[in-house]
Amino acid sequence: MGNIRVVEVKRSIFEDNDQDAQKLRNELKESKTFLLNLMSSPGSGKTTTLTRTIELLKDKYRIGVMEADIDSDVDAIKIAETGVKSIQLHTGGMCHLDADMTRQGIKELGVEDIDFAVLENVGNLVCPAEFDTGSTKNAMILSVPEGHDKPLKYPLMFSICDVVLINKIDVMPYFDFDLEKCKENIHMRNPKAKIIPICAKTGEGMEEWAKWLSENIEESIR
Repeated sequence: MGNIRVVEVKRSIFEDNDQDAQKLRNELKESKTFLLNLMSSPGSGKTTTLTRTIELLKDKYRIGVMEADIDSDVDAIKIAETGVKSIQLHTGGMCHLDADMTRQGIKELGVEDIDFAVLENVGNLVCPAEFDTGSTKNAMILSVPEGHDKPLKYPLMFSICDVVLINKIDVMPYFDFDLEKCKENIHMRNPKAKIIPICAKTGEGMEEWAKWLSENIEESIR
């Protein structure tokens, strides 16, 4: 046993995907398309937030949405009703999208007439965080009923996001949710994260979110 040579191989299983993601990011930059990767748990209000976002920005930008789910086309139909281009992506049972899957979606969506593309990722706080989709920016939604301790339990998700929307703030009085503690927990994982409390249902905080998006979209499409 002492004569056996041991070679440690530490190549990341995500390395190929990371390279493909950067390539896609460069392609989107050349086409002047801003791609937002929107993530959250199921039931956090992703589709409602997205619908309200579209209402605020559709007169300013050409918007396209890719709805990713294991099955069904419920969300894609809801988004199509807003008047923007919408397609459904089925992941074949997978709980995330990687860069190649995102590229396939982008190809079907078409970016020739899109300034602002949204990938509404599969709903969970684990798998989507592990795979770089090639997006320009990453955003996630944390809803009040989920609790202010989620950044402690799912560190990777919060560490990769450029912006965190804290949704359903209208029900904060009915839950044991500490907004300031939540912000502290998020910044513990990601000091640079932008945090915006919102209520997608009433529209509270949505103007600030739309402003953040507009500033970043403009930077990408110049």
